[in-house]
Amino acid sequence: MTRGIFITGTDTGVGKTVVAAGLLRLAARMGEGVVGLKPVASGATPTPDGLRNDDALALAAAGSLALPYGDTNPLCFEPAIAPHLAAAEAGAAISVPALLGWYGRVTRDAGLAIVEGAGGWRVPLHPEGFLSDLPEQLGLGVVLVVGLRLGCLNHARLTLEAIERSGRSPFLGWVGSRMDPGFERAAANLETLERLLGGPALAVLPMLADTSPDRVADLLDTPAVRRLLAGPS
Repeated sequence: MTRGIFITGTDTGVGKTVVAAGLLRLAARMGEGVVGLKPVASGATPTPDGLRNDDALALAAAGSLALPYGDTNPLCFEPAIAPHLAAAEAGAAISVPALLGWYGRVTRDAGLAIVEGAGGWRVPLHPEGFLSDLPEQLGLGVVLVVGLRLGCLNHARLTLEAIERSGRSPFLGWVGSRMDPGFERAAANLETLERLLGGPALAVLPMLADTSPDRVADLLDTPAVRRLLAGPS
């Protein structure tokens, strides 16, 4: 059975794709048959082959198993707005049951799937559902990317509480992503995050000029992350 890890963040733009692509590349180095998935993406470019989202393309390129674009990212919308609004403007409906079927089909040959969310944990997909419904119903473990900037303590703790509330998606740990060179008391904030999130970060990424999967994989290559990717022995 395919193991799955869901990557969420404290907000949009905190480095989820950078972390997910780095994890994919590290897992590939470890010999895992790993696939990167982006169930829903908004903010796409029209191409002769259809809409393409840069984050989904990055995930597709970082893993060890190749999929057609539509299997990597089944729901892709052009405007860079909340997915439920983009879907409504496109006259499309986002169905969690359909996404559950998609996940089972495209991960059939993979040992590990790394699935990147959109925005934060409780992004709406339709009036009565959220993107978090997908990892919860699949029982995927969650890695939280924390954007290290003013406000991250509240955002991180609230996200953890929301993840734990359902009890269906195990919290696997967190990755710090430095975003603000002027972030004051950074070390003290990291200590507070360790307390609020139940343990030290799997890794803390510096601000990077080079965010290539290979570079990020080097930074994520810690014993804790390797254990996460290897799964139960």
